[in-house]
Amino acid sequence: MLTPPRLEGTVGLPDGRLLSFAEYGDPHGRPLIWLHGTPGGRRQIPEEARVAAQDLGIRLVAVSRPGSSRSTPYLYDNVLGFVPDLEVLTDRLGIAEFGVIGLSGGGPYTLAAAHLLAPRVPAVTVLGGVAPSVGPDAAPGGLVSYVALLQGPLTRLRVPLAFTVGTLVSALRPLGRPAISAYARLSPPGDRALLNRPEFRAMFLEDIFAGHRPGLHAPIYDAVLFGRDWGFDPRDVTVPVRWWHGDADHIVPFTHAEHMMTLLPNAELFVLKGESHLGSLAEVASIFTDLLATWDRATA
Repeated sequence: MLTPPRLEGTVGLPDGRLLSFAEYGDPHGRPLIWLHGTPGGRRQIPEEARVAAQDLGIRLVAVSRPGSSRSTPYLYDNVLGFVPDLEVLTDRLGIAEFGVIGLSGGGPYTLAAAHLLAPRVPAVTVLGGVAPSVGPDAAPGGLVSYVALLQGPLTRLRVPLAFTVGTLVSALRPLGRPAISAYARLSPPGDRALLNRPEFRAMFLEDIFAGHRPGLHAPIYDAVLFGRDWGFDPRDVTVPVRWWHGDADHIVPFTHAEHMMTLLPNAELFVLKGESHLGSLAEVASIFTDLLATWDRATA
């Protein structure tokens, strides 16, 4: 039902930690880094993206953040702290210049890479991305606003909480299919239609319930960092940012996307009419094509 990764593995970081990845598409193609949502991992790649990567000549590399898949759990001080690890991974994979795509919780990390690694990263795309939740640039509402309010206890308890969440996910693996079905029934129409497609359901089940060792800790680590200053100002992200967002998003409100347009100096918003949080995943072929064209314009 799903096109398997062409290659999966881990890269060693200077301090001995491991960062895991999976590759899809053309091994000699233009490299795009895919940063998963929260929760998620290296297999959170819809079938449309796996096929489009091959058809469009893209080397699609999905990277698991620390605490997901086989990436060693690690506690960054802020979102920007992830980027040097990403730089090591791309160096080890022989990737010089690359675009970045971040889904939902992968959005802040995508902007961080665009900020710190430009011009090596000539253009990026954010799909339903998270906005800042603290400071003068905070966007009100949405689930992420609650993690800012709970920053104190989340920071103090993030290690035991991450262990608990990871253990719970492993224990619930036999209930994965009914859980996805229940979530689909509670989701808005757009997301429900996607989650009822067999290949989408298989992708989420494979990603969440398989391959996370020693456990799925990353969602708690993400939540802590989303409730802090990101470590950089979005106004300093000067490379082109393509932002796709459903105007019926029930996880990250559409107003957050509009808010980010007031902060990012070189961004364009693409509205997915009537779609909710997962709507962009059905449009990845167009999204890939747009990002490659933006990359070409940026480096012309």
